Amino acid sequence: MTAEGAGHADVSPPVLAEVVRSGFVESRHRGSLVILAADGSVELALGDVTTPVFPRSSNKPMQAAGVLRAGLDLTGERLAIAAASHSGELFHRDLVRRLLSEHGLDAGQLQCPPDLPLDPVEQETYLASGAVRDRIAMNCSGKHTAMLAASAQRGWPLDSYLDPEHPLQKLIHRVVEEVSGERVAAVGTDGCGAPLLAITLTGLARAYRTFVLAEPGSPERRVADAMRAHPEYVAGTRRPDTWLMRAVPGALSKMGAEAVQALALPDGRALAFKVEDGAGRALGPVLRRTLHLMGVPTGKLGKAAVLGGGREVGEIRAVF
Repeated sequence: MTAEGAGHADVSPPVLAEVVRSGFVESRHRGSLVILAADGSVELALGDVTTPVFPRSSNKPMQAAGVLRAGLDLTGERLAIAAASHSGELFHRDLVRRLLSEHGLDAGQLQCPPDLPLDPVEQETYLASGAVRDRIAMNCSGKHTAMLAASAQRGWPLDSYLDPEHPLQKLIHRVVEEVSGERVAAVGTDGCGAPLLAITLTGLARAYRTFVLAEPGSPERRVADAMRAHPEYVAGTRRPDTWLMRAVPGALSKMGAEAVQALALPDGRALAFKVEDGAGRALGPVLRRTLHLMGVPTGKLGKAAVLGGGREVGEIRAVF
């Protein structure tokens, strides 16, 4: 050991998943994970679950609750898409257009960047039709539409609705702190341009637990109920969050970019994890293993195959 490294313990998070190709371990993905018991206590913690992370789109239920607290009355699939990282399928794009029209808004007021549909299958169809990158096709367009509509209803500025000091964003900031039970540690900018609020993985799991246990009719419960009733609007027809919320009664599930996942069950059990290197390919295997530990069937969350020459030659597997 060098003098520089003397006295410093290895603080790397544990390996959560590994990539096996032709029987050989090719890559490893480290990360941190927490499971909360039904009473809210920590049942399992791997790695560091008390240092803040950016939950990315796993924060979207909290942002949707902030929109409701601001007074915007959304229900059903309209509320679900306000909390969505949608696939950009035609039914998603059509609903965003209807929402904009219903609130006297237009796509030019959206400040999310123009993008292609998130779903690869839909993306091919979209491009084949001659369509180009568009703000409505961007996976956060439902959230941005809801933020604009809430701001318009309250008479708040529309051109600065993404400013962290905007009244709506300050309200969302309070929601995140209330439901997670901790202070926001840092404010950044998400990929869609919205403020991004850092909390710990334990706080993230606690927030999802708060949503599923909230009083019926409260903003948090309304968001949870809409997401669970219309999961295809939260994600898409070929997305794990959709499959999970359909297959597991009462489950509230939302992934985020950079390999973040949060989920709560109706009995108050919850989980949150982040893969350290942000590799989305590890999400499915880690989530499947975590749900197995919780005694939850994984439905369509099948094996993550590794391909070689167009055929299966290995898998990505959880190792905890």
